[in-house]
Amino acid sequence: MLTGKQKQYLKSAASHFPAVVQIGKEGITDAVVASVNDVLTARELIKVKINQNSDEEISHATGLLAKTLDCEIVQIIGRNCILFKQKDKESRYELP
Repeated sequence: MLTGKQKQYLKSAASHFPAVVQIGKEGITDAVVASVNDVLTARELIKVKINQNSDEEISHATGLLAKTLDCEIVQIIGRNCILFKQKDKESRYELP
């Protein structure tokens, strides 16, 4: 569980990131989950966007991804969310 100070730090780090995964009209499929997992493992902190043509609700989709991938939800804003999963070794982010 992230503290408020940690979330603020991660939000500022991810503010300039582009959305690396986009969820379209198909919704959350196994391929989307695998893609998010691969990118999250490589980068630790990512931004995910749910496109306008998707029927997925952002809070439901983000909760499902967080539960499935055992990651933290840093922020949900509009149709974007920021997810974080810290590596055990050699993490890029020193959390306050």
